[in-house]
Amino acid sequence: MKSNFKNIALLALATLAFASCTTNENTTPAPPTKAAFIAIREQGVKKNTQNFTATAGTGVITLTSAKGVTIKLDGNALTKNGNPVTGAIDITFIELFDKGNMLIANKPTMGVMPDGKKSLLKSGGEFFIKASQGGVDLATTGTIQLLVPSNLTGTAIDTGMTFWAGDTKDDDNLAWVRPGGAAGGGKDGAVGFNQNGYTVTFGNFGWTNVDKFYSDPRPRTTILASVPTGYNNTNSAIYLSYDGEGQNALAKLDTYNPTTLQFSEHYGQIPIGLQMHIIFATEDNGNWRYAIKAVTVQANDVYTFTLSETTLGTEAQLVAAINAIQ
Repeated sequence: MKSNFKNIALLALATLAFASCTTNENTTPAPPTKAAFIAIREQGVKKNTQNFTATAGTGVITLTSAKGVTIKLDGNALTKNGNPVTGAIDITFIELFDKGNMLIANKPTMGVMPDGKKSLLKSGGEFFIKASQGGVDLATTGTIQLLVPSNLTGTAIDTGMTFWAGDTKDDDNLAWVRPGGAAGGGKDGAVGFNQNGYTVTFGNFGWTNVDKFYSDPRPRTTILASVPTGYNNTNSAIYLSYDGEGQNALAKLDTYNPTTLQFSEHYGQIPIGLQMHIIFATEDNGNWRYAIKAVTVQANDVYTFTLSETTLGTEAQLVAAINAIQ
């Protein structure tokens, strides 16, 4: 009798556990908050952040990044609140060479054209550098130089690459501008070329990039993207990966219409006939939820994402999925 009761109890527990699993698998995820989406992107930035310590006031500081970029700055030209700096300082550095890490950090390669519209840039590397002491950001009256090996860009040296600065006026949509147009001004930067790679020279801390505009002779169009109910530009994003452009280019639909509930590429810069992948990305309880569609662009296309098309994955899984797009 005791054995029967035990078996019945175990069967009841197993049934309850099965029902619980089934319910969890079939439950529609709730859209994340804006704060949760910001937080997961901040994790993407943190994952790509490198920290160094150095000594100011003793000449040129030379560092080597995790990927092999040589960083040089004049340690005698650093100032803190307008005063020369000496002693121990902290240097923060970020380098992005692939579209998977660009996506999780929300740092697409969208360049501002002379008419103010944005178009895709092909990047030779996105970089962020900052120096601080005691938690106070430093400035420089000298120059900063990055020596970027060409093998990190995935292509041969491209002498069409030029220097761009990050415009951070819109925290959600970092854009790349020619020197002097970025938030806070900016000294002119320059890109040099040698048999081993790129030499990037500039005079301000912050975001910099080595880029050139994507070129395609075909007629161009605008596109729209609809996302599941409850999702919008505060808790999700739409990115574009152009087929055949390798790892160093990632576009983004950076406008959202709250009336039509659609993301838009309203600049009219998408080539008709282009084969690409369109990516929906959002947060789900500390993980990424995403969907990737392979499409061939037609005029005025509208792409629609549903939750049933999405995959729940870790940061590493999302990066791998995006970098697998060729």
